[in-house]
Amino acid sequence: MVKKLLMITAVLFLTLSLQSKTKVADSELGKVANETHGFDRADVIEYAKKYLGIRYHYASRDPKNGFDCSGFVSYVFKKFHVELPRSSKGYAAIKSKLKPEEFKVGDVIVFYGFKNNKSIGHVGIICEANGMKSKFIHSSSGNHRGVTISELGSRMYTNRFYKCVDVINNEI
Repeated sequence: MVKKLLMITAVLFLTLSLQSKTKVADSELGKVANETHGFDRADVIEYAKKYLGIRYHYASRDPKNGFDCSGFVSYVFKKFHVELPRSSKGYAAIKSKLKPEEFKVGDVIVFYGFKNNKSIGHVGIICEANGMKSKFIHSSSGNHRGVTISELGSRMYTNRFYKCVDVINNEI
């Protein structure tokens, strides 16, 4: 009887110990621990939101001067030791592509250019995942010049949508 009790205790201990090492999800906040990088997706968004209102500046990734879109995205992820293309066009080479129902907070959303719908021209970071109605934070050269949050479901962005990529869990 004592052996059975010890065996059951050992199994329970191992089960609980293994569960604590798996990814922990908090769907309410979109917070998922990333064991590879040691940060949560929500941490990326919290950090990115610190720069809301910073002005747009072409070819810059310096918060003192302002950001362009890819400069902002690469600056944010560099804080978390994730190296990304410096140019929005560099995202075309990333092979992975998510379906809208797979979008997660912290994924990078990629768009065709405003004037040229055949080449990549804009990127942002999903801050509220909801498929094609997701919201993303980005540095815009448009009416809301600078770091702002926009909705993918708006006509301006839905028509230009190219793809969404998971840059946290995938090799770039």
